[in-house]
Amino acid sequence: MANPTVSGAANDGAPLRLTSLSHGGGCGCKIAPGVLRDLLKDAANTAPFAQLLVGAETADDAAVYRLNDEQAVIATTDFFMPIVDDPFDFGRIAATNALSDVYAMGGTPILALAIVGMPIKVLPAEIIREILRGGEAVCAQAGIPLAGGHSIDSVEPIYGLVALGVVHPDRVKRNADARAGDVLVLGKPLGVGIFSAALKKEALAATDYRAMLETTTQLNVVGPELAQLPGVHAMTDVTGFGLLGHLLEICRGSGKHARVQMSRLPFLDNVVALAEAGFVTGASARNWASYGSDVQLAAGLDEVRKALLCDPQTSGGLLVSCAAGAVDDVLETFRGRGFERAAIVGDISDGTPGVTVEL
Repeated sequence: MANPTVSGAANDGAPLRLTSLSHGGGCGCKIAPGVLRDLLKDAANTAPFAQLLVGAETADDAAVYRLNDEQAVIATTDFFMPIVDDPFDFGRIAATNALSDVYAMGGTPILALAIVGMPIKVLPAEIIREILRGGEAVCAQAGIPLAGGHSIDSVEPIYGLVALGVVHPDRVKRNADARAGDVLVLGKPLGVGIFSAALKKEALAATDYRAMLETTTQLNVVGPELAQLPGVHAMTDVTGFGLLGHLLEICRGSGKHARVQMSRLPFLDNVVALAEAGFVTGASARNWASYGSDVQLAAGLDEVRKALLCDPQTSGGLLVSCAAGAVDDVLETFRGRGFERAAIVGDISDGTPGVTVEL
């Protein structure tokens, strides 16, 4: 198992683990989708804003506000508690995940602000600095300034970003524009939540830890290029609600039905074996409880596969709904940017909003 601990010590002299300081980690910390819907059901906009192209109406990845005929600004925020123990890697993962929402809208990031909540009396200053340095490194990789932020003294470690981006108003990719006949393409393999559960119990192999870092720190820079393809209709990123949860948002927003083929889903190596060994997150069960009534599972699909479909992803891949004739271009664009595991996972049809999962 390779999960670098922070330089510092717990009160008993043992190495201090960042993941031991939080009740959850990564996007698995998100409020369950059903609970969130209840909390927000009365929070709709009460006045029209003509320049607001995307708001909270379809649970999209970010807000989009038109500045003029050529420019719209994308605004989003994302933060969570540690998913790994190495502070630099925690900062990198959190920042990569936050910037993903801009890419998912088809935009290009231009600026970020840090969101920092740390137990100041528990974590040494050098550890907190490493978390911040990880976020700075990802922003530098994305070619944007990390230009400030806000910090508080909190009980659990929290880190993330406010991210701003720009996009042409005609190239905004919402999660509500899927069309019947579209094909679904997923950019990254699934299984980060399973890996994180094994990691927290010190049961994740070194090779799997490296694979987890590789996928969670891979920026979804392909988003703006996909947005320029005429056959790409809708796009979102797969994070804490799992593949089914974010696909259901596409279905509800678009008024369409989706089919997922279990056999075509890409998974991180060893994920299925770990899930079968019991390394699943509580968030996957909460996710299913929130939206399972809108999912039809194939007969014979077991509890392990159901958990994989609901597994909360941290810094997951882009999920693209595109015309059948655009699939080759979409896959070529993904792979040209280093997303070698991008795969066709299903399709969209007319029908009651929901998802059917086939073996």
